[in-house]
Amino acid sequence: MSTNPAESSHTLNELLSQPQIWQDTLRKFQSNDLFDAILEKAKTRKELLFVACGSSLYLATAAASSWTLMTGLRARAIPASEILLFPGAASLDAANLQAVLVSRSGTTSETVRAATQLSREYKVSTLGVTCTAPSPLSDACDLTLALPEANEESMVMTRSFTSLLLSMQLLAARHAGRAEFPAALEAMAGHFAPQIHALAARMKTFVFERTFADYIFLGQGPFYGIASEGALKVTEMSRSYSQVFHTLEFRHGPKTIVGPETCLTFFLSPKGFDAESELLAEMKELGATTVAICNRASDVVRRSSDFLFEFGAEFPELALPAPFLVPAQLLGLFTSAKKGLNPDSPQNLSRVVILD
Repeated sequence: MSTNPAESSHTLNELLSQPQIWQDTLRKFQSNDLFDAILEKAKTRKELLFVACGSSLYLATAAASSWTLMTGLRARAIPASEILLFPGAASLDAANLQAVLVSRSGTTSETVRAATQLSREYKVSTLGVTCTAPSPLSDACDLTLALPEANEESMVMTRSFTSLLLSMQLLAARHAGRAEFPAALEAMAGHFAPQIHALAARMKTFVFERTFADYIFLGQGPFYGIASEGALKVTEMSRSYSQVFHTLEFRHGPKTIVGPETCLTFFLSPKGFDAESELLAEMKELGATTVAICNRASDVVRRSSDFLFEFGAEFPELALPAPFLVPAQLLGLFTSAKKGLNPDSPQNLSRVVILD
């Protein structure tokens, strides 16, 4: 049995459990009175404001993008601290605004305070999204969507992130009348389940054979929040320096750091595939070590990738953000393992940020 703390961690077990948790989540919300209540309350809302902190903020960013692309309605994500410190810059007086506050624990102080401020001072309708109910967040919000089965024992978010994202995508699909989308998510989870252990084994080999000084994550559209979370996972679990950029923005200055010890992870979107693949090839020519995550790889992508995860099925683009995140989670975990760290309890972090 392995004695490496990362490879015997709650984090690894929870990470590998994701396809099953996704299937459980999708079954839970196939027919759900709470979904109906949320949709009834939100049907006159013209704009969604997603509010969160940390990983939940990147989850909110991905959810806001999915919501806009699926429903055609405006959605945006901001840190809870912006509501508390600079509410005048957050356009809280927008007509028919619906706030969605995301916190795995339901106790994150800034998010709970933002929910209270939005409700009491700005009379904004609030929906809490969490893995824990009852909680201070559920007490502060008008309605709460809770997914306790996706919660983790470990400190960092893995399956809670992807499962809560799927639940919000389901809600958007119901709002938009996209009856085919839940079935696409079910097919996605079933397709990914037999792949995840082999993916983990390949990522472990990739990490243990190399040493990196920098980690860069690149994504556009619905994949930018996923890229942001990938960068955070590597930083949290392995105490490594990591950055995130919109994919095509990387040309405009940041590419100066590229070299063999730069691990450059591309989340290649179906919509932006050609332009993003061109940048991947350019960065490979500059000497980067590249990770490519895509649905269907081209010859250019295969030639330009040191590690390739090809999902390999015909799914809508918005069904892909959750499985695309998993290789980045594994990258963080096995980098932690290589350093002999314990991802269940990263240095200087707590599971929940609670302020006095």
